[in-house]
Amino acid sequence: LSAFRQRDCCSSNMEDDVSLKFRQQLFLISENLVTEDVEALKFLCTDLLHLRKLEGVKSALDIFKLLMAQEYLNAEDTFLLAELLYRIKCHSLLEKLGYTKEKVQECLHEKGRVSPYRQMLYELSENITNEMLKEITFLLQNRLPKRWITPSALDLLILLEKQGLLTKDNVQILEDVCETVSPDLLETIKCYKRAKVLCYSIFSSPDVWTAVAKLLKKLVVLPSFCSTEMHKRRCVLLSSEQEGTALNKFVETVSFFFSFPQNMTSYKMDGPHRGFCLIINNVNFNNSQRKGSCKDVEQLERVFTWLGLDVRTYTDLTSGDIRSLMQTWQHLQDHKDRNCFICCILSHGESGAIYGTDERLVLIRTLMSHFTAKQCPQLAAKPKLFFIQACQGNKIQCPVYVDTDAQTPDLSSTQESFSLSQSIPEEADFLLSMATVDGYVSFRHIKEGTWYIQALCSKLQLLVPRGEDILSILTQVNEDVARRVSPSGTKKQMPQPAYTLRRKFIFPIPMAPPPS
Repeated sequence: LSAFRQRDCCSSNMEDDVSLKFRQQLFLISENLVTEDVEALKFLCTDLLHLRKLEGVKSALDIFKLLMAQEYLNAEDTFLLAELLYRIKCHSLLEKLGYTKEKVQECLHEKGRVSPYRQMLYELSENITNEMLKEITFLLQNRLPKRWITPSALDLLILLEKQGLLTKDNVQILEDVCETVSPDLLETIKCYKRAKVLCYSIFSSPDVWTAVAKLLKKLVVLPSFCSTEMHKRRCVLLSSEQEGTALNKFVETVSFFFSFPQNMTSYKMDGPHRGFCLIINNVNFNNSQRKGSCKDVEQLERVFTWLGLDVRTYTDLTSGDIRSLMQTWQHLQDHKDRNCFICCILSHGESGAIYGTDERLVLIRTLMSHFTAKQCPQLAAKPKLFFIQACQGNKIQCPVYVDTDAQTPDLSSTQESFSLSQSIPEEADFLLSMATVDGYVSFRHIKEGTWYIQALCSKLQLLVPRGEDILSILTQVNEDVARRVSPSGTKKQMPQPAYTLRRKFIFPIPMAPPPS
């Protein structure tokens, strides 16, 4: 009897440990979710949880508690939460549950619970700009409560559902307003309807399930329009004649439909003010002068002003001055009405840090940490971009002349590199673009400026008018700088971006022509 009691006690202690660890995971995840994320989670859970209970939700932890109470979420099965994080594109948080983006995609066709209808509505909300929302609200004025203010697209969709004007079988009201406001939005709705009708017609036949099941496995999807019981009954091979007609059409429509929930949407950049751009330009040090840096600053000021940012330049700051400046901008209330925040730092540097003019180091991670959602709520869920022009060591990159029979160089003596990801806060919506990879120097012409900043400004002027996103632009910057070589032909440079952006960052195309 004593042995049984001891065993039960040990089992109870293990369960308590698992429960504590699980709740700690949920707490860490909730700490990295901002208000916009919580609203998105509430919306995606609308078909799973009672609406009245969801209305009382104030935080991500509240949602987790409701999911656990309904046995959708527990320590042994966290997939629903992983799916929700995947849907709202918080991919960096998946690892806290032991998942990756790819692993979630693989399991969606078997375990996915968010319906295509709910996905479609969420996708629409992500692509409705503030201006579009105003237009839609105007068109629906007679159907909305008097004096009702629309805080967000999700709130509008929820209201339409409450009024019975919008259901999974009737999206006509959305079609009507989107036809006027945005044909692109209308295409998303049409795609949903085509896939829904096609799924019903295909799965109503007893002869198609085996072939379709193989197809769905390849597509990594399983339409939830049809019940699981219906799926299980469809076990007869598809004939070759049917395969040539129904399946080909099915592949085309369902592939297109299920691709759109995963398409990366863009950060909203349609606010009244684009944002602030800080430029810190350290030129004069005790024993050196960064000649040519002022040329970089001139270019940065022209380009970012052209892109609609409010540019502020600071020259020759000590390490203490830099920290104080970051604290000042951290608490600025004006961020609330801005779309983004950009900071450019031009100085000397070492691995993972930059120098003040007093030749003391400031960690890049420390500078960026001032603008996390917790430290700077006004910039929560908004993109924060940092461009660092500084050496990251003393090593010099040499050109490699490629030969088809070239031997792999001996890397045994290479020092361990500093991981760029160590400089970025763990939370989302940051981009850090370094002029060079860790351990190496970056180059500056005493009259024409640095290779990296000149390439950055050039590519922004060339590619922003073409609608390219920032990561595509930085890839072009990498290529530009990589092609450059010192006059002696012995020195090269390679920039390195790292990011936790959840969406594409695309500058609105300026009305004025590029400054140069």
